[in-house]
Parts: sequence; structure tokens; C-alpha cells
Amino acid sequence: MQLSKANKTRLIWAAITLIALWVTSLLGSVLMPFLVSLTIAYGLHPSVERLQRWHIPRPVGTALALVLLIVALVALGSLIVSVLSSTLPQLQQQVPSLLSNMNAWLSAQAAHLGFQAQFDTTSLKRLLTKSLSGDPERSAMQLLSSARSGGGAIIVVLGDLVLIPVLTFYLLLDWHDLMRRSFSLVPLHKREALHDFLGECDAILSRYVRGQLAVMLILAAFYATGLALAGFQLALPIGVFTGLSVFVPFVGFGFGLLLALLAGALQFQSFYALWAVAVVYGIGQVLESSYLTPKLLGHHIGLHPLLVIFLLLAFGHLFGFVGVLLALPAGALLLVVARHALVWYRSSPLFLRP
Repeated sequence: MQLSKANKTRLIWAAITLIALWVTSLLGSVLMPFLVSLTIAYGLHPSVERLQRWHIPRPVGTALALVLLIVALVALGSLIVSVLSSTLPQLQQQVPSLLSNMNAWLSAQAAHLGFQAQFDTTSLKRLLTKSLSGDPERSAMQLLSSARSGGGAIIVVLGDLVLIPVLTFYLLLDWHDLMRRSFSLVPLHKREALHDFLGECDAILSRYVRGQLAVMLILAAFYATGLALAGFQLALPIGVFTGLSVFVPFVGFGFGLLLALLAGALQFQSFYALWAVAVVYGIGQVLESSYLTPKLLGHHIGLHPLLVIFLLLAFGHLFGFVGVLLALPAGALLLVVARHALVWYRSSPLFLRP
């Protein structure tokens, strides 16, 4: 069968796309810091442009934007550390009483059902106490052993932490020049269509990022206020962390929910903690799904939950935990690509031919 010139061109581009995907799967760990740096540079570019309009030199504005981002990330990490450092010592001290209360409740429920039972929690109590032991010497030996066996992975992580800010700095510094050079490689007759396509991608992604940030801040305030009204001592760090971590669907909310349940169990040692967390987090989920997300993000960039799970698994497999963070912004861009592909397919002979 003789292929037309247009079909040959499509096959060539399809082959190039497949080769690019294959290379990406092979070099996922190598490409990860560049992909992260490009994403950060894209997000910080408007801020650097605004600083430049305020007559701040571009190198200074770039450095300032990066420093502010690093400070925000360190502050978020400190929230997790503060919660864990407050709850783990309490958990170690209160494990015996928690297990005794659980044993008494289970025995009472068994007696209510008409049979006598006594649950032996001694072994579980011993195991949990040993696991949560705060012996500094033992922890140091475990950390040293882990570093010795996984030294290569630690070096890679530390290298990425140093490399990503450097790459981001140079990307922001030469952003306009890099975009101009990249666009000059596009065939002349495709430039207008590509310009419109990239403009649509930029609009969708910008709307998504701004809406997601608004959702995160509102939920952080809601969860912190709700837990504080319920009497939680760690309401502020747990609530703020839960709200900010909803950027990672399922995982962030689940981790925040677990921290709230743990803190409530240690503080109240009753079923009040369970009911309080269920009410606060249940209202938060309804608020997010039925009002905040449709209002601030819009249905036109909403992703189906099945697609969200697939994107999280796929990007996590290719790029690790950072890929999970980038999955939804990439999904918003893929949604634009899918729309254009669907329009092309419905107007092509492949769809119209009887």
C-alpha cells in the first residue's frame, strides 16, 4: 500500500514520539532533576518577570525567588518534624495504657455478645515499645548501617538537592533565550498552530496552579481551625500540613488524616478523637470536592479519579516520589493534548471513512 506524503509525515512523528518515550523510560532518574527544574522555573518565571519590571536585576530576582521557595519548603518540612517529634515520645509513653484500654473495650464488647474473652496484648505491647524506643545509640547505629548499605542512593538524593536549584537558576536566567531557540526549531508552517497550542497549555496550567494553591490555603485554614475547635493541641501543624499536602491526591490527605488520628488518640485516649477527626475531615472532603475544586479549578480541567490514580502510579514509576508531585500538572497538559487529538481523530478519514 502506497502511503501519502501526509501519512508518511505522521508516521515519522509517531516514531519520534515512541523513541522519546522509550528514552524517557530508560533515563527517568537522570531526567528527573531536569524535569523538576523546568517545572519550578515555569512556576517561578512570572514572579521573576514581575521583579524585573520593578527594576530588580534578573539574576537578583531569580535568586530571591529561589530563596523564598526554599524557605517555604523548609517551613513545610518543619511542620512534619514538629508533629512527629511531639507525637512519637507521647506514643512511646502511652502505648501500655492505650493497649490496656483497647483490651478492656474488646473484652466488654465480647461480654456484651454473650461470651467471655480476654485478649493478650503483652506481646504487642512489648513489640510496639521496642519499635518506638528512643535509644540514641541504637538509632545512630541503624542510621549508620542504612547509610552504609544505601550510600549510593543517599549520594544521588543529595546530588539532586544541590543540582535542582542550580539548574532552575540558569533556566530562569536564560528563559527567554531558551524559549526562542526552542521555538526556532519548529517548522515554519507549524509555528502558528504550535503557538496557539502552547498558549492554551499555559492558560490551563496557570489556572490549575493558581486554583490549586487557593484550595490548599483554604483547606489549611479550615483543618487548623476545625481541629483547634475540637480541642487538639497540635491543630495548627497538623491542619496546615493536611491542607498543603492535598496537592498530592489521596497520599497527602491520608497522611494528614493518620497524623490527626494519632495525635487525637494520644491526647484524648477515647473515641472522641475518632469522632472529632471524622467530622472535621469529612466536612473538609465535602467542602473540597463539592465546592472548592469545581469553583476554583473548574470542571474543564478536572481529571477523573481513575486517571488521577493512573497518573500517580505512572509518574511515580518513572520519576519516583517527585514524579508523584508532578503527576497532576502533567495530567492537565495531557488533557489539552487529548482534546486536540480527539478533534483531529473525528475529522480524519480514519473516523469518517465508511
